[in-house]
Order: sequence, then structure tokens, then C-alpha cells
Amino acid sequence: MNFTRWSARLPGTQRRNSAAQAAQAVAARTQQASESADGAKGADGVDGADGADSAGPVDSTGTVPAARGERRDPAGACGPGPGSAPGALVTRSIDALSVHDLLGQVPALAAVVHGADHRIAYVNDAYTAVFGPRAPGAAAREALPELVELGLLPLMDQVLRSGKPRTVKARRVPGAAEPRDGRESRDAFYTFTCTPITADSDSGVLIFAADVTDQVEVAERLRASERRQREAAVTLQRSLLPQELEQPDDLRVAATYQPGGTEAAVGGDWYDVITIGAGRTALVIGDVMGRGVRAAAVMGQLRTAVRAYARLDLPPHEVLQLLDGLAAEIDSSQIATCVYAVHDPNEGVLHYASAGHLPIIVRDADGTVQRAAEPTGPPLGTGGWVHTSGSLPLTPGASAVLYTDGLVERRDADIDTGVSTLERAFAGATGSPDVVCDRLLRSLGITAEHDDDVAVLVLQHPARTGPEAELFHNAALDLLGGTEAAPRARAFASGVLSSWRFPTELHDLGVLAASELVANSLQHGTPPMRLRLRRTDRRLIVEVTDGDDHLPRRRRAEPVDEAGRGISIVATIASSWGSRRTPGGGKSVWCEFALPTG
Repeated sequence: MNFTRWSARLPGTQRRNSAAQAAQAVAARTQQASESADGAKGADGVDGADGADSAGPVDSTGTVPAARGERRDPAGACGPGPGSAPGALVTRSIDALSVHDLLGQVPALAAVVHGADHRIAYVNDAYTAVFGPRAPGAAAREALPELVELGLLPLMDQVLRSGKPRTVKARRVPGAAEPRDGRESRDAFYTFTCTPITADSDSGVLIFAADVTDQVEVAERLRASERRQREAAVTLQRSLLPQELEQPDDLRVAATYQPGGTEAAVGGDWYDVITIGAGRTALVIGDVMGRGVRAAAVMGQLRTAVRAYARLDLPPHEVLQLLDGLAAEIDSSQIATCVYAVHDPNEGVLHYASAGHLPIIVRDADGTVQRAAEPTGPPLGTGGWVHTSGSLPLTPGASAVLYTDGLVERRDADIDTGVSTLERAFAGATGSPDVVCDRLLRSLGITAEHDDDVAVLVLQHPARTGPEAELFHNAALDLLGGTEAAPRARAFASGVLSSWRFPTELHDLGVLAASELVANSLQHGTPPMRLRLRRTDRRLIVEVTDGDDHLPRRRRAEPVDEAGRGISIVATIASSWGSRRTPGGGKSVWCEFALPTG
């Protein structure tokens, strides 16, 4: 097909044809003015005013424009016209340029095809430089294989049918970019726009490709940088989480953490399990609002602080009170939620305090599911609030789950709906804590593409039976005071430890520790008093409680002192010791002995 006829029908062609006709009229008028001026000059010897008037208006220099020799060439050529002065130039309007000239000067790739099989009408030099020369009249499927590989032929069919332009962004063209950084070749990226055009009764498509290689490479470098930053944040996050959970004697625990999807920055979710002595275990889960390295760093500081405060063996609400002040000092703009809970196997209770966090969910041995009451205080970092503690039963055979909002929160549903879904899933999730964690993630639809961080901590208080039950025993004696309390406590301890078949050395150490703790309580405490002995598969625990809330401390006794050596003796012979205030008032002083293995 003749591209000249096609180019005459491209948008703006009628306007350019009109301009060419006008240029012919101007040229004719210029010739007439020149002849009139020559006649006047031959008669009078000077340029006549009448001649000038007949030629047209006079500019500010007194010169008739046509007399300068300027003209518009109808063919679009530039140069001096007939009768013009030496060195004069002919101006040329952009409107006079043909479509062939315009597309040839465009640095972007351009091609024109027509007909149902997209036969080539024209390709510009930029297109030829990238893909090589193309023969006019050939069908695109055979002559433009690059468009086939880029998947543009179906798009061009759509353009022909709909009469609407279509665009595809950033298509890769292998080896089309200029060499850089010593590489022989590199891929280029083009955005292709297909526009419908019409000539007479035939239809075609103008294919225009803009080079976006630099933009694509910049975007890829940015994405790579973001990936590296996210990987660093995830690495930091995981390094701040427990590398291996402590496994208490009386609980089975497991936890999982899953960062948000690849496009999401890592958050500040964390969890921890801390054995705090006398068979008691602290469990904590929290979430620092915000994302990125900063949130992970704040999380790490809070987790470290929780472990330090847990060693003080404080009630849960006092731990959160300390954390609240610390969070405000770390970063006043960062808010965090947290649940801190303590499990006491002797009581079968989970004491907890919640700083704006989602409720703990407990499943009893009979399968009944219940959730903790509302949070006992606002999020950490808000300040000015007195936290309180609550409690939930966690008897043998019961389980509990602590979690962050990423597990239950969805953009299209209320968060309480997510918690209810979790309750139903937890009611039917059986197996070990690890298995329960996995089942909860699946039930709540958590995948690798999930857009929020998720932390889950599952704990089980197993009901022990058979031979395993023989390794866990409790024995207690109420001490009524008086001179007979101390020898009665020693006799009770000796009998219990003998029935538990401890080696002689451990038996004697246990009796000595019980005697010293009871003597200390009789001297410095107040009723009610109680001696409790507890054994697990890993340790012997000796604990004495009384009604006085003044905690003992270890001190150096002078040679002449008659008292003050009891706690020092216990600290010397036991694996560990400690003291705490009890929830109902009073205190507990305890020590532990590690059982021999093998």
C-alpha cells in the first residue's frame, strides 16, 4: 500500500493540505508584487508608494515582506524563491511537514500497519535501528516477529475492532539497550501504545514505543533496596525473638512468627516464655505499632525489659506498669500492646494483665472455650494509668493461646469477628502445641502473602497419667506456729522426700532447706504459714509462705551474729532461690534443687 496516500489521511492531514494551498496563494501574490514594483521603478527611477501599496502592507522598516524574497514552497522545500535577494531564506511551517517526515524525526519507535493481518505500511528509523529493516506490504505475523514475541498482535486486533487505543507497559526487549558498564548488551524496556487510524475505507494501527529502560532500572534498584531493607528488618526481628523457647516443667509451649508479605515492611510482634522459679512460668506476647527497623528495635528493647522485670517475680500488672514508663522513655511516638501472664501449677491459674492487647483464649479439658475479659489497661507508652491483674483457670488438660492482631484482623470485617473465628478454630485444634499453631494459621487463612505480621503462642497444661504422673508430686503442711512447728516441718519433709525415693544427699539437702526456710518464716513472718514440697521430672521445689509481705534478702552475717544465716545457707546449697509477694497478701520464699539425670 502507498504510504503517501495513508499519510495524507492521518490526523491533522487536512489542516496541512489547507496550509499547502495557502502557501501557493502567497507565492503567487508575492510574484505579482515583485512585478509591480519593478514597473514602478522603471518609470520613475525610485520605488513608488503606489507599487508598495498594491503589493501589500508595509512593515516597520518600510519594506514589503514579499520584496524580501521569502515564500512558502508548496512542496515543503526550504530555499530562496524566484526573484528573491541573494542569501534570503524561505521559512517552512511544521504544518507543512508530512507524517513521514514527522515520524522519521521522532526518537521513539514507530510503525504503521493496516488491514486485518496488519500489513506494514511504514517503520521509522528508530524502529529499524532496534529491530532491523522491514519490508512494506508484509504481514506482521511473519515480518514483525518482535511484536508476536511481545504479545502485541492480540492487542492490535482489539484496537482494530474497538477503535480505541491500548497500551502495554514496560515490555522487555532482549539486548536492545545501549551497552553500559562494560557489558556488551543489556535488555531494553518499551511501553507500547497502539492507536487506531483510518484511510479511506481501510483501517490500520499506529504502533508507538517509548523507551522506559532507565525508569524500569531505577524502579528495580529501588525494589532491590527495599527488599534488602526488609530482609535486614526481618533478620533483626527474628534475632530479637527467642531462638529457642524455654520449656517449663508443667507446660508444653510452642510459638510461631510469620512476617507480612513481601511488599509489607516487618512489624514489631514478639513473644517470650520465661521460667521464674518455684514451677511458675511467665508468658508474654506484644505488638509494637508501626513497621520497619525502628519498630523491631523498640520491640527488642521491650522484650529485654520484660525478661528483666520477670526476674523480679512481680505481679503481672506491676510488670506492665514498669513497661509503660519504659516505653514512653524509649520513644514517646511508639505505642505497643502487650499481655503478660504467669502460670502457677500449684493453683492451676493463669494470672494476667493486658495493655490494650487482644484477649487470651483458654480451652478447658472438656473443650469449653472462653476468652479473657477486656484489657486491664491501655497500650504501653500512654502513661498515667494504673494497670490491674485478672485471672483465668488453667487446670491440667487445659490449653491457651496468645496472639497478635495480624492473626484475626481483616480490612473487610470487625476484629471481634476474627476473634470469634479463632475461638471456633481453637476449640477443634488438637495435637501438640506446634501442630495447634499450624492449624490455627491455616484456619485463619494465613499464607506467605498475608499483609500483616503474625505471632502466636500456644501453651498446654497436660493432664499426666501413668508412669509420667509418678514424676510429678505435691505435698503441703500448714504450720500453726510455736516451738513444735520447726521439728514437725523437718519430720514432714524427711518423710515426703523418702517416699519420693530421692538419693540420700538430695534428701538431706531438701530437709535442711525446708528447716531453714521454716525457721526464717517463724522468726520474721506472720500466720498463716505453709510448707509446700513439689517434685517434677527435673527438679525439687521447697516453698514456704506466710502472711508478712516483707521480702527477705541475703546478707553477710558477722561471726558474732546469732541470726541472719538461714537465707545464705539456702542460697549456697540450692540451685536457685527467690521470693515474691503473693496476690492475696504475704510472701513466698522458695528454693530449687536440680534432680540428677540418667
